[in-house]
Amino acid sequence: MATIGTFKKTGTEYTGEIFTLSLQAKGVRLVPDLRASGENAPSHRVLVGRAEIGAAWTKKSNEGREYLGLKLDDPSFAAPIYANLFDDEDGESSSLIWSRPNTRRGD
Repeated sequence: MATIGTFKKTGTEYTGEIFTLSLQAKGVRLVPDLRASGENAPSHRVLVGRAEIGAAWTKKSNEGREYLGLKLDDPSFAAPIYANLFDDEDGESSSLIWSRPNTRRGD
């Protein structure tokens, strides 16, 4: 697992940064998706400036804590990036955590 971003919550929005080897984005915003409909619709949109680079879904951990599951995509990516936004213990910031998905290889 790797921390690839840090965010602060302001009202219903999150603002922060995402940094990987290929992506350096400041001013990233996670804004509620007011037009969302249906149980599988994202709860938030991920924006950098006017560009939408992903979506987020509200999820619950096994311990009952809410977090956001993000899917980030950009034409420069070989494949989408999946990460989770968890509140930090200080209660004032959140960390975007990426981990490589488990893939099964054929025997």
